[in-house]
Amino acid sequence: MAKITLENLAHSYLPNPKSEDDFALKELNHDWVDGEAYALLGASGCGKSTLLNIISGLLHPSQGRILFDDKDVTMSPTTQRNIAQVFQFPVVYDTMTVRDNLAFPLRNRRADPAYIKDRVQQIAAMIGMEATLDRKARGLTADAKQKISLGRGMVREDVNALLFDEPLTVIDPHMKWELRTQLKSLHHEFGHTMIYVTHDQTEALTFADKVVVMYDGRVVQMGTPQQLFETPEHTFVGYFIGSPGMNLLSATVEGNTAVVGGTQIPLGKAFGAPTGKIELGVRPEFTSLASGDEGLPITIKRVEDVGRHKIVRADFNGTEINILAPEGATILPEMNRVIFDPAGINIYSDSWRVAPKVA
Repeated sequence: MAKITLENLAHSYLPNPKSEDDFALKELNHDWVDGEAYALLGASGCGKSTLLNIISGLLHPSQGRILFDDKDVTMSPTTQRNIAQVFQFPVVYDTMTVRDNLAFPLRNRRADPAYIKDRVQQIAAMIGMEATLDRKARGLTADAKQKISLGRGMVREDVNALLFDEPLTVIDPHMKWELRTQLKSLHHEFGHTMIYVTHDQTEALTFADKVVVMYDGRVVQMGTPQQLFETPEHTFVGYFIGSPGMNLLSATVEGNTAVVGGTQIPLGKAFGAPTGKIELGVRPEFTSLASGDEGLPITIKRVEDVGRHKIVRADFNGTEINILAPEGATILPEMNRVIFDPAGINIYSDSWRVAPKVA
């Protein structure tokens, strides 16, 4: 296990990058705590796999350093970093049995045969492949092969870090949930430093102690699921986390009041007079429908009943607003206003969160 330090780290796939826009991975400075589970979350092309491959040693960064427990490993090959990596698509030895595939990393390090036998049995139970241990990998389904890859990545207990690059892409939905749960259990049991790349927020939020949200090659926020939900530091985090994501409305702000399309919105706390492109962000969970004169005027377009609650899709001057209503709520035609709970409002300037003023 290791603390992972990223120091002035950046990478461009161009030989002579001229500007920040030429970098697939923009400058990072982060310490990732030994023994924690992290998820790298973001849309395709945001730099997640680039960062993971730099950590594993498959890619050398254009600038900066990477340190394991304060030891510089920037130019060290993968074999010297003592990590295990599981890729998006299964990598198995077709001519070997499932048992031999799982045992391979341990035999390669000349582990005790009795330990290998016990450890392989333990991992096979974890991935649900005890009944197929003596079958050749050739001919197995894609999701079965990926389970072998996951098992082989987890079989060693002495690694500095376990890296997963969207490993559940080919796994059926029910098995995804089981494997995520088992990975979490493995982390609690052995305390490995784990980094899990995904574009699926459910995978990230259920797996990780901390989620690292990436956007356009940059880490825009690293925090717990609760922090990402309650105080998104960037509008992308608000939009990307949650279903539906955060409502964002152009606004002007003065003190403890925002003005949206001529309507005053109480904020519950003071923000001064921020400049730039100002947006008010509020999650659907902090909205409620009303009638009368209070709140922002809206037009309801449709109502979607998703079982646990209703999602009200409304329009405000051409901007969609999503409102959550309880499952048993009655949506009346005269409900033409939306009220925002001040406790759930965030203010953004040029896409970055503005901290409220301390009284």
